[in-house]
Amino acid sequence: MNFDESVKYLYGLGNEVLAMKLGLENIGKLLSALGDPQKHYLNVQIAGTNGKGSTVAFLESICLEAGIKTAATTSPHLISVTERVRIDGKEIGEEDFARHASIVRETSEKLVESGVLETVPTYFEQVTAIALNAFAEAKVELAIIETGLGGRFDATTAANAEVVGITSIDYDHQRILGNTLAEIAAEKAAIIREHTKVVVAPQKAEALEIILKQCRAKGVKPVLVSADFIIKKTSHKKGKSAISVNFSTENDVYHDLNLGLAGRHQAVNALTAVNLAEYLREFGCRIEKENIWNGLQNTRHKGRLEFYDGILFDGAHNVAGAQALRDYLKEFQGLDLIAMIFGTMKDKEIDEIAEILFPVAENLILTEPDNPRVKSVGELKEIASKYIKADKIFSVPDVADAINSARRIAGDYPASKRHLILVTGSLYLVGEAQKILKETNPNS
Repeated sequence: MNFDESVKYLYGLGNEVLAMKLGLENIGKLLSALGDPQKHYLNVQIAGTNGKGSTVAFLESICLEAGIKTAATTSPHLISVTERVRIDGKEIGEEDFARHASIVRETSEKLVESGVLETVPTYFEQVTAIALNAFAEAKVELAIIETGLGGRFDATTAANAEVVGITSIDYDHQRILGNTLAEIAAEKAAIIREHTKVVVAPQKAEALEIILKQCRAKGVKPVLVSADFIIKKTSHKKGKSAISVNFSTENDVYHDLNLGLAGRHQAVNALTAVNLAEYLREFGCRIEKENIWNGLQNTRHKGRLEFYDGILFDGAHNVAGAQALRDYLKEFQGLDLIAMIFGTMKDKEIDEIAEILFPVAENLILTEPDNPRVKSVGELKEIASKYIKADKIFSVPDVADAINSARRIAGDYPASKRHLILVTGSLYLVGEAQKILKETNPNS
C-alpha cells in the first residue's frame, strides 16, 4: 500500500472509538507475530484523564536533550496519522508509515486466515502495532507511549511498560470506563504490574486510594509527585504566558524550570515528567539536570493552548480541561475573547463544559467536526442558550465556514482593542480547523 491507501484501509476498519474492542488478546497475538517489537527497547506508558499527551511531550523533550534515541506514540492526531509515530522528535515519513502499515495489515490478515484471530485487529490496535514495529526497526532505546483510553484493556498496555506514569484522573468516557472516579481510576491503574516503576501525579483522594491499592497488590512503591511547588510567572507577551517552577523530588531540588507549554496546569505534567526522567536513570539513561531544564523549556505540543495562524487552539474536551482553559484565559486582562468556535462529541459532559466556557465568549460559533460521534449544532444551541444570549450564538455546521465567520467578527472589532479567536471543545475539531488553515495558507 502507498500512504493514501494505508490511510484509507485503516479508516475502513471503523472509528477508533466506536469500533473499539477492549482487550489485549488480539494486539498481543499481533505483536507476537511481528516478533514482539516492544521487547527491543525500554517502554514508558502514560495513562490518566488529563495531561497524558503533555507529559509525554515533556518527557520526550527531556530525553532527546539527553541524547537518548527516543520514540513516542500519542493519540489522537490532528492533521495526519503520521503524528502518532515520532522517532527522534520527528513524525514518521508517509512512505515509512505505509510500509509498516502494509506489514501490519498482511500479518493481521494471515492471523485471521490461519484461525489465530477471528477478525483483523481494530484501527487503534493496528496503529499501535505500526508504531511499536517502526520503533524496533529504528533501533530506538526508549519508547514513550500514551494510553488511548483507560488502561486495563487499551492496546498500548500490551507493550508491558517497565515504567508507568499516572496523570490526573477525572471524569471522561464514563460509558466505557465507569461512572465513579474509583471505577475510572481502577481502569487506568491496571497498567501497574509487578516490578514496574510508577510515578503518580497529584490526585483526588478517591482516585489516589485506588491507585495505591493497585500498587500494594503488585508490590510496587510509587513515587508520588509533590503538589508542594511554587509557580512563578516569567513572561506574558502576545497573548502567551510562560511560567517557571521551583520544586523538589526525592533525588533533587529544581529552581526556575521554564516550561515550553502554556497554562499553569502544565506545571503538574512537567513535574510528573521530571520524576519519570529521574526513574529512567535507574535503567541506564544518562539524564543530567541541564537536560531537564532544556527539555522542559523546548517542549511543544500541538493543539494544546497553541497559537496557529493567529488563532488559539485548545482541545479542552472534558470538564477539567475546560476549567484549565478558562483559568488560562483569565490570566490575560484586557484581552477579549470575541469568538469561540466550539464543537464536541456526543459522549462528553457538554452542559458542564458549556457552563464553564461559554460565558467568557462574546460570540459563540457552534460547528460540527467530521466525526460520526459529533454533537449536532442544533443540540448544542439548546444547551448554549442557557449561558449566552441568543443573538450571540451562531450555528455554522461547516468548520471552514465557522472559521470565516469568526474572522468576519474579528474584522468588525475595534483595532484599538486586543481580541482573540478560540477553537475548542474537541481535538478532532482542532485538527480539522488546522488542516483547513494549512490548506488555505500553507505558509502559516
